[in-house]
Amino acid sequence: MVTWNNLDTLASFQDLAKVDPVDLVSVMSGENGANRVKTYSAPMAEGLAFNYATKQVDADVLEALAKLAKEAQLTEKYAALYNGEVINTGEKRLVLHQLTRGQLGEDVVADGVNKRDFYVGQQKKVADFANKVHAGEITNEAGEKFTTVVQIGIGGSDLGPRAIYLALENWAKKNDLLKMEAKFISNVDPDDAAAVLNSIDVAHSLFIVVSKSGTTLETLTNEAFVKDALNNLGLDVSKHMLAVTSETSPLAKSDDYLAAFFMDDYIGGRFSSCSSVGGAVLSLAFGPEVFADFLDGAAEEDKLAMNEDILQNPDMLDALIGVYERNILGYPATAVLPYSQALNRFPAHLQQLDMESNGKSVNRFGEPVDYVTGPIIFGEPGTNGQHSFYQLLHQGTDIVPLQFVGFKNSQIGTDVVIEGSTSQKKLCANVAAQIIAFACGKDDENRNKKFDGGRPSSIIIGEDLNPKSLGALLAHFENKIMYQGFLWNVNSFDQEGVQLGKVLAKRVLAHETDGALKELSDLLEI
Repeated sequence: MVTWNNLDTLASFQDLAKVDPVDLVSVMSGENGANRVKTYSAPMAEGLAFNYATKQVDADVLEALAKLAKEAQLTEKYAALYNGEVINTGEKRLVLHQLTRGQLGEDVVADGVNKRDFYVGQQKKVADFANKVHAGEITNEAGEKFTTVVQIGIGGSDLGPRAIYLALENWAKKNDLLKMEAKFISNVDPDDAAAVLNSIDVAHSLFIVVSKSGTTLETLTNEAFVKDALNNLGLDVSKHMLAVTSETSPLAKSDDYLAAFFMDDYIGGRFSSCSSVGGAVLSLAFGPEVFADFLDGAAEEDKLAMNEDILQNPDMLDALIGVYERNILGYPATAVLPYSQALNRFPAHLQQLDMESNGKSVNRFGEPVDYVTGPIIFGEPGTNGQHSFYQLLHQGTDIVPLQFVGFKNSQIGTDVVIEGSTSQKKLCANVAAQIIAFACGKDDENRNKKFDGGRPSSIIIGEDLNPKSLGALLAHFENKIMYQGFLWNVNSFDQEGVQLGKVLAKRVLAHETDGALKELSDLLEI
């Protein structure tokens, strides 16, 4: 039987606090460091590997973490989730995003429907529509093929799909698989929509409106902006717009849409990239087969996440090390540093995924917790970040754990040799150098030039970034965040913190304000 307990009530957590911390500078010096790099690695799906040699762990810490995983019943809680128990206690809902990419356990039936069949059915519906668009069977009113797809959404309806599209755009071009260019409108700032509309041929564009409730203020505002542009060009709105929404939303049966694809309440926005939220835009952009490969990569990583042995479960291991850093070592933030320009929006997606999930101060029963929970997440691609915020990471007063991602090969397959090495080799050299520089530091009589080291990091390494490896990478972080939520005993699957601002904004727009809110509204001439 699964029991849900606060982290600080677990005996294994108390024991973890008693384990001597690891001196990273010492263990990474000389042959010891070389051996750690070789052995402190856990295989991931699709040829990826999670290397944690430069984390502040050793055999004693890992043993204590394994005991914590067992006492916290992490694999049992994961099983409860994928077998359809009500894990989202705040909204009394199942949590089924893994089910969009494969079935790990029992049939999950909700609302009288087999949910795996529902998700597969929507994927087939999206694939059929995308194939007809690509074949010219579905066209604009002039009978011309669509060349661009624009996603209109915000939060989870934008960040994940956008990050995935950008991650695969060059790969698709190289492999002659870019069917349609994709653009994204998210910000309610009219400059966002205007910039996108000015950059595309509107008459040859499909627009996907993504809102589960059908009531998201920013999305509906941007939809109206786009409809106005279509009308001004004399174009039939219903031949240019699609909806991704729930079956019960106002958008579901509107005549304004050429087609509607459905999601449900059991998949939160930030976890929805594998549902129709990501499936529609990515299938139109790259083809349904590419999206299917992406789902397959995620599904394979989900299977690894079932393993009870933490050394063979990279998602759980990453989560446990992160909780150790946050709750024992006291580190307040984590930097996500992909050494791949294709992943330039991936840190932004992980920022929402992590901070919206585990940014909680009460447990899953609504009771305050007496320990810190989710860290601050930020990041940029290397090597750009090296010339931005790495100064603080190297020599600042706070130690910030680092999560690097790197690939041996570029997506484009071509490169140029400059000063004896290619651009890709230079990129890889930089990430290797940074990892050791952070861990080992450098002594110098000039204190301004001294690097103390002891800055922990991990790296996920792969051969190249492709749909399957990207799916595995996404699933790794989704599962890591899930496991950390289990450990902190918080509900990682609601987001009440985003609601208050929405409510107050509606009051402002209705001119139902007083006090400081009214004064601020007046200052902004609302």
